[in-house]
Amino acid sequence: MDSLQQRSSTVQEPPGVASAHRPTPPPAWQPRTDPTPLLPDTEPLRVLGTDAVADADPALLLRLYAELIRGRRYNTQATALTKQGRLAVYPSTTGQEACEIAAALALEERDWLFPSYRDTLAAVTRGLDPVQALTLLRGDWHTGYDPREYRIAPLSTPLATQLPHAVGLAHAARLKGDDVVALAMVGDGGTSEGDFHEALNFAAVWQAPVVFLVQNNGFAISVPLAKQTAAPSLAHKAVGYGMPGRLVDGNDAVAVHQVLTEAVARARRGGGPTLVEAITYRIDAHTNADDATRYRAAGEVEAWRAHDPILILERELTERGLLDEDGRREAAEAAEAMAAELRERMNAEPVLDPMDLFSHVYAEQTTQLREQAAQLRAELEAEGEA
Repeated sequence: MDSLQQRSSTVQEPPGVASAHRPTPPPAWQPRTDPTPLLPDTEPLRVLGTDAVADADPALLLRLYAELIRGRRYNTQATALTKQGRLAVYPSTTGQEACEIAAALALEERDWLFPSYRDTLAAVTRGLDPVQALTLLRGDWHTGYDPREYRIAPLSTPLATQLPHAVGLAHAARLKGDDVVALAMVGDGGTSEGDFHEALNFAAVWQAPVVFLVQNNGFAISVPLAKQTAAPSLAHKAVGYGMPGRLVDGNDAVAVHQVLTEAVARARRGGGPTLVEAITYRIDAHTNADDATRYRAAGEVEAWRAHDPILILERELTERGLLDEDGRREAAEAAEAMAAELRERMNAEPVLDPMDLFSHVYAEQTTQLREQAAQLRAELEAEGEA
């Protein structure tokens, strides 16, 4: 017992002595950057319903409205296709369309979009064929489109793995002198992944021209945000990496477009990355395989329906005299024509070649892959002969 007390006393400092012999940290511990300019606002930025909307371009407002109407119809049609067995799964963005559309429209043609599995609407808004956007979710191909042609990375089913890829492409573009910005989309659930940390850390260190858009729709499948993080907001996480954090009303299409456009412009002129958190809500279930009633109340969903991105933009356009019944009908008819074509093309049975399983896996097939391909080819030939 005496020896234990003696050992303990060697690591205990007498009162008032610690400060006398403990050295002061050298200047290197000081913050590398002033955190104040990096902090997000205390409230999400809003434009619709405020005085700031007077400065918005009417042509942009009408474009956003037409895209929102088309996006909502795209979501309902894709959801219906799952019930008809034409899609294996569909993660709807109903209620989140403002984020999807603003992300696509904030980019120049030369820029790159890095979507998550839920961001098919962003890809379609950027110009991707709606059927090609759904090919992965149909189970036909791994991607279904040429990423280089559209400057859209493959839809990422694993959470947040697209974020380091976006940083790598943006960093490489800057090293080559290319005037390119990457915009990476992720959900609030993805911010709990290690890839999120690695991507933001390297993006800030390299000052890569990349913008991170977090669509905070409240739930990572069934896990509410409060059980994922104790941070004041997800935008606050930006400060720890040394980049600005922006907080925006994700259902205000004009505000999201403004914030993302500013972040893209900042990245393009060499200002480095930005983390944007858009506060939105997933009206539909996580996917068609999910029962959202088990973890959220109907009243919560209805409260968010009153803040629908289409509703609040339509109200603004109507009050300003920019939208009438003819304009509503024109937008609805264009959206219905898109849905009808999508429905017709998705109802056609795809012609698939099983040997495509071995295409685009490696630039040069490995010995094992060639053996597997030969085995499958032999089995298909045997079935054909039978």
